[in-house]
Amino acid sequence: MSKLETTLYGPRWKPFIGFVAIILALPFFVHAPHIFTILILIGIYTITTIGLNLLTGYAGQVSLGHAAFFAIGAYVSGMVTTRTAISPWIVIVAAMVLTFAVAWLIGIPILKLKGHFLALATLGFNVIVYILISGLSDYTGGALGLNNIPALQLFGLSLSDPLNFYYFIWTVAALVIIFSTNIVRSPIGRLLRSIHDSEIASETLGVKAAQYKVYIFAISAAFASLSGSLYAHFIHFIAPPTINISFSILLLIMVMVGGSHSIWGAPLGTAIIMFLQELIRTVSHSYLKISGPVEIVVYGFVIVLVMMFLPKGTISLFPRLAAAISRYRIKSAGKTTGG
Repeated sequence: MSKLETTLYGPRWKPFIGFVAIILALPFFVHAPHIFTILILIGIYTITTIGLNLLTGYAGQVSLGHAAFFAIGAYVSGMVTTRTAISPWIVIVAAMVLTFAVAWLIGIPILKLKGHFLALATLGFNVIVYILISGLSDYTGGALGLNNIPALQLFGLSLSDPLNFYYFIWTVAALVIIFSTNIVRSPIGRLLRSIHDSEIASETLGVKAAQYKVYIFAISAAFASLSGSLYAHFIHFIAPPTINISFSILLLIMVMVGGSHSIWGAPLGTAIIMFLQELIRTVSHSYLKISGPVEIVVYGFVIVLVMMFLPKGTISLFPRLAAAISRYRIKSAGKTTGG
């Protein structure tokens, strides 16, 4: 059975050990505060993109509304912790439960839609949440945003320290990766793949496709809520422009660039887009003196290139590289033996 799992999904622990080693080593090499903040944001957004990866890559359902679930987590955490003495950890969990319930309720009707109709429905939900947040200014701060969101503390350790928060957020991201990998390798993961390949065929075989789609939609929404709550407590501020429609599109771009058919595509795509975003801003503003949303144009160009040359995402480069190294070693060993 383990050989079959390795064939279908690849090795379980090798990439995870490499991932942990990189996360532990990065603070020793990165000293610029701005870059360090980007690494933390990559960890925060990775939690959301992993959930979106499960929904899009494995269940085959497109969502352009995950910024709304991110917003629910951020604003519930922000509003409650700035007005009451309730523990932020309790609020974060409560926000996840609330978001799960909301996603479950709206998922039942909208997941009956398919393709671009589903994408438009989730986009519409994103617009509704955005308008509510902007309009309920007495509670959300409206266009001015919500300030003074308190920092988190864990076992007496202040997470206002960037280094502490870095290790904390990547620990959370690692746990989400383990949880999601177990889903993918479980019978539920295989059912999700079958729904992705052919929903009609899956239902013919007795699979309750609608139920599983709603289930994974709600889980991915809960991940986004957790990510939003942690973002709010890290930045100490949240405003409507942070969670607009373009953010939902950006999250989906991260998944597609990294590779939607692998859990590891989520952190990879998130890192690529975040650093690409920083590079674009630096070059366009500092050197080319160009203002405006230049990123959108570049993102479109990147997506076209990835879809043309790497349809399975940039994560597919790693097996190719490993195969090339293996062939080179075999060839070198043959020459040595022959010599």
